[in-house]
Amino acid sequence: MNIPIQWLVDGPPWVAYRARVDLLGQAEDDHEVLAARAAMLEHPQIRELVNELADWPGPALKSHKTAGHLLHKLAFVANLGLRADDPGMGRVVDRILARQSDEGPFQVVSNVHPRYGGSGEDICSWMLCDAPLVVYALAKFGLEQDPRVGRAAESLVDLVRENGWPCAVAPEWGKFRGPGRKDDPCPYANLVMLRALAEMPGWSDHEAVRVGAEALLALWEQRRERKAYLFGMGTDFVKLKAPMIWYDVVHVLDVLTRFPALQGDTRVQELASIVAGKADEQGRFTPESVWRAWKDWDFGQKKAPSTWLTLVVHRILRQVGA
Repeated sequence: MNIPIQWLVDGPPWVAYRARVDLLGQAEDDHEVLAARAAMLEHPQIRELVNELADWPGPALKSHKTAGHLLHKLAFVANLGLRADDPGMGRVVDRILARQSDEGPFQVVSNVHPRYGGSGEDICSWMLCDAPLVVYALAKFGLEQDPRVGRAAESLVDLVRENGWPCAVAPEWGKFRGPGRKDDPCPYANLVMLRALAEMPGWSDHEAVRVGAEALLALWEQRRERKAYLFGMGTDFVKLKAPMIWYDVVHVLDVLTRFPALQGDTRVQELASIVAGKADEQGRFTPESVWRAWKDWDFGQKKAPSTWLTLVVHRILRQVGA
């Protein structure tokens, strides 16, 4: 498939930066890469995100699907390639590291309504649907060798079962869990756990990765019969959407294809074929669903091809050799 490289490197600086590194294979110290990265760090939209993250953990997380929450903005800037030593990021990292729980995972502030089994109060704690994203971000920021990050990752890996990661929460949440059978794996928990482990050294061949990946791929195979924790894999699942926040085909593929052992899996190839078939004649991809919280970004609309979505999809297709 044609990759619209010139269109990408002429796009927003974060797209140009990632396209040069991820698609063209240019080194981080290449003068064109350095220029694109510098422009990214100076761009008003990126500076606004960093300024928001300086108030971490921010408002309470009332739904893990809240696209505009700082948790997802943290994961997004990590995906762009921001680092702990970039302007403003030191404060963000320090505030995250200061909230490590006794069990190991890093905490966020959450508030679960009583109708869903919570107290309705803000609680500084962790769940398996948020803690892995914090590990992911810290690892991407350059702290993958930090013992505190390693401890957080290991504590989360230890929660895996024979069929994948379940819905798991910190002790202070009591018996609370998501809306599913307690013996089922939680698709989203498995997705974000794999996303975190893909960035942690030494974990790519771990049995937990194999188990978690199989949990996701088995659910794809059995999508007409099973819907674990209300996560379906139907029409909405295969719509192209960015950034990677919830449980959809782009997010699942981007994570699974980070593991070389999974890139040739026929189920991964099947998902990649579905996505590849959505390209236009120039090899560009247009969002089919959007998050309103991101309406000011080029992937926050459904009328025109998105440079960022196109970059992400081509990165995925390159990883599976499509």
